[in-house]
Amino acid sequence: MLDLTWMAWTWQTAAFFLAIFLMLCGMTVWEVVSPSNPRQGILGFHTTRGDRLFISLLGSAFIHLAWLGLIGPNLWWALALSMVYAVGVFRFV
Repeated sequence: MLDLTWMAWTWQTAAFFLAIFLMLCGMTVWEVVSPSNPRQGILGFHTTRGDRLFISLLGSAFIHLAWLGLIGPNLWWALALSMVYAVGVFRFV
């Protein structure tokens, strides 16, 4: 087992960063296997898959922060809302 006490990390924090790392690795492999063509979505500028991943991660962070501030610490619904938001970003942006 990893000793994550040097930064007072919990297993949830480690899982969060591991998930982001795995997403970046997956997107890298996907880009190498099938390079993406920039497309223009509803924002009016060209985006690639990596750009859309960044936009969805940034938006998900804001969704979670707003949820914490307005509703409380139960983040399961914020996670579901973030997943819907990410699907929308990848589809329309």
